[in-house]
Amino acid sequence: MKIGIVGNYGNNNNGDEAILAGIIEQLEEFYNIPKKNIVVFSNNPPQTSNRFGVSSSPLYYKRSSATLTFMETIKMNSPLIRELDFLIIGGGGILMDFYNREAQLFGSYGMMAKWAKVPYIIYSCGAGPLKSTIGKWFIRQLAGNAKSVSVRDPISRKLLKSIGVKRHIEVVGDPSFALDPLHLKNRSPVLKKIGVTVVPYYNLAYWPEADHIKYDNYVLSMATNLDNLIEEQDVELTLFSTKYPHDVDVTIDVHKRMVNQDRVEIIRDNLTPQELIEISAEQDLVIGTRLHSVYLAVNAETPVVAIAYHHKVRDFMNMAELSENCVRIEDLIKDDTLLSKKVGAIKHDWLGTNARAVELAAEMKEKTTLGLDQFIPDLKVKVKA
Repeated sequence: MKIGIVGNYGNNNNGDEAILAGIIEQLEEFYNIPKKNIVVFSNNPPQTSNRFGVSSSPLYYKRSSATLTFMETIKMNSPLIRELDFLIIGGGGILMDFYNREAQLFGSYGMMAKWAKVPYIIYSCGAGPLKSTIGKWFIRQLAGNAKSVSVRDPISRKLLKSIGVKRHIEVVGDPSFALDPLHLKNRSPVLKKIGVTVVPYYNLAYWPEADHIKYDNYVLSMATNLDNLIEEQDVELTLFSTKYPHDVDVTIDVHKRMVNQDRVEIIRDNLTPQELIEISAEQDLVIGTRLHSVYLAVNAETPVVAIAYHHKVRDFMNMAELSENCVRIEDLIKDDTLLSKKVGAIKHDWLGTNARAVELAAEMKEKTTLGLDQFIPDLKVKVKA
């Protein structure tokens, strides 16, 4: 039994690496699939092989245009797809056309699997934005030919339905919740330690369209908000990153603009998913910008405040009934005390906040376990055979 996994892996985004780690964990424990029988299509095959002990091949073959890249990838990877017994496309926010390539790229894997008569599923993905006609067409085709389709939030399901996906779509937990913390969380009776992640908002190194004015305003507003948070709530901050090195660079930019630098620790390492969970568990609260910094904090039973740089962050917080703890990234610029106000409100019901964090972690892990059924009964039958 040979299983393929396709997603945005090997890109030093350790949120995505947490997804992959969770999928591999599920395959090993639930289906008894050994790592030697798993091949991951990755942005960095050597790195993926070394980190996870699986086989790995290039996700795509870049050429001078998107069309030529699409054709070359199909040419090179179609023989590899034909060798598979089953293909998993997901998880992560890959059902989109924000970066212009995702819909065509991941849609091509659905095509290759269909041509090779290899069953495939779309597993625990996020959807959107989807604005282009070609992007919507690729995603409709991808979903239409899959054995099953599951997404990680109701808004993604609604979007897929709105573009014409007519089949049943299940909402399941993110695969990163399959990872277990190594240690029990030591809860503090007071809110003192806060972890913070930032994102290179409108920075050329990461954003599709750079805008240095918006980036500078964001960095300054984040620095000012964190300074006020330290002064008004008497807390210590730990800044860490889930995408390396892009988030480390903006973290340093924010720190340079802060007054209370001595009350801030910066972790500059390229952290593994397990290390991210452990760091999150050491905090009393995590203020997360990257979605998976929020996910991994929830996994660690740590309360969260989310900064929504992308709709997917807000979608999760709404689903978790934590919309009051979600801040629009644009609003940081308007109010230098916004984060301090959010943390101050949380302090008023600290015991209740911690109890809800424990409940939410259990809920998300249960949803992830239910998501295992999206691997379809056929796979269980083949494994047992």
